Amino acid sequence: MKKLTILPIASDMERAVDYYKLSELLKGFEWHSLEFNNWSESFPYKPDTRFRIGYTQDALVLQYDVVEEQLRGSYSEINENVWEDSCVEFFISFDGRKNYYNLEFNLIGTGLIGYGSADKRTRNRLSATEIKQVRTFSMIERHGDSKHWSMIEVIPFAVFKFDHVVNVKEKSIHGNFYKCGDHLKRPHFVSWNKIENPTPNFHLPQYFGELVFG
Repeated sequence: MKKLTILPIASDMERAVDYYKLSELLKGFEWHSLEFNNWSESFPYKPDTRFRIGYTQDALVLQYDVVEEQLRGSYSEINENVWEDSCVEFFISFDGRKNYYNLEFNLIGTGLIGYGSADKRTRNRLSATEIKQVRTFSMIERHGDSKHWSMIEVIPFAVFKFDHVVNVKEKSIHGNFYKCGDHLKRPHFVSWNKIENPTPNFHLPQYFGELVFG
C-alpha cells in the first residue's frame, strides 16, 4: 500500500481566484504519477497522468495534469456520467475505508460526488448545491497531436458532510487517485495505488493508499 503525505499550503488562498494563481500556490509540491494500468491486457492505453495535493484549514487543493490522445467533455450538468469523458477521480475515506466519497470531474469541470460503502446499492449522490461548493479551474492546450489538460479542484472540507473533518493535521486517512475515460476511443483505467481485480473497478476501498496530513 502506498503512503502519501499531504502538506499544508502556507500562502494566502484568498487571492487565488484563477488557475494560474492556484497553480503558483502549489509550486514546489511533489508530483505523484498514476503509474498503475491495472487492466492493461484489455485496456493497454495509458495516458500520462500526475497529481499534486495540499491543504488549508478549510479545504483540499488538488491538481491533476494529463496528456492524452483524445479530449472529451460531453457532460455539462452535475451528476451526469462524467466518467465517460476525459475524467479524473479522487476517492477518500475518513473512517478506515468503511465508507468513502468518490469525487469525479471531467476536463471542463463538471462533477459528481457520491458517498457510501463499496456496495453500490447503498451509495448516494450529493446534491448539485453541495457539489457546487467544489471550485474547479481548467487549462487545455493543444500542440499538433499532443493534447494536454490540467485541472485544479478546491474541495472544502464541508463537502465531506458525513464526517466531522476539523484539525486534520497529523491525521491518517485513506484514498486513491484515478484517470479514466470509458467512452473515449481507447478506454483506460489507471490509478495511483495498485488495484488487483479481474475487471475495471475503482470502488474497491481495500486498495486505497494511506494519506497522512503533515
